Amino acid sequence: MSQNLRTPVIILRRVNYGEADRILTILTPENGQLAVMARGVRKEKSRLAGGLELFAICEVVLARGANNLGGMWTLTGAKMEKFFDQIMSDYDKLQFGYEAIKQVAKASQTIDEPDFYELLVDIFTGLNDAKINVKTTETWFYLRLAKLLGNELNTVTDNNGMKLVEDARYNFSSVEQVFIFDINGRFDAPTIKLLRVMMSNPLSTVAKIANTQDLIENCLYVTKTMAGI
Repeated sequence: MSQNLRTPVIILRRVNYGEADRILTILTPENGQLAVMARGVRKEKSRLAGGLELFAICEVVLARGANNLGGMWTLTGAKMEKFFDQIMSDYDKLQFGYEAIKQVAKASQTIDEPDFYELLVDIFTGLNDAKINVKTTETWFYLRLAKLLGNELNTVTDNNGMKLVEDARYNFSSVEQVFIFDINGRFDAPTIKLLRVMMSNPLSTVAKIANTQDLIENCLYVTKTMAGI
């Protein structure tokens, strides 16, 4: 019995196969990560090629039957819904965009979580906005990624279970992944406050907060550590 599926997707990976085909790894909002055979898509006159770009939301039609290679889906239709074209014009944003795709592709291989799709949509939207600093987007991404991996940041208590206080300084343990009181520590109250705001607000809201650039590098260190980067 054949199956058919129409769904928005984000392209995670494209690998050339044979003379004109491609094997795609795609991420869907409801069916997780799927492997797809795109037959003839590298031919000059292929009607499918234009609907399969990176840094885009594409709508695809897929079919799968008993004779499909390795149980893989076959692409039968594709069109572009939204292309985040501004990402391509900024080297730093482009490089982080590739890294975000790489990290989500790795995580979504083993964890079935619909929010991975939404996370990439949010990141593409942020990277596409010239007003949002790439470091802010990167920090917010790793904080969300860590949570989806089951490693949510604790901004309430230190390693001894004591409440984090405003007039203290802390270091961050990469082993315990928790703040540790240290009178000469790297992290202060404004840094921890910004991390709390990032945890509870969308990227568009975080990007509107003024005078955060001096704090972002410290926040980025914490969030990348939490995400295992």
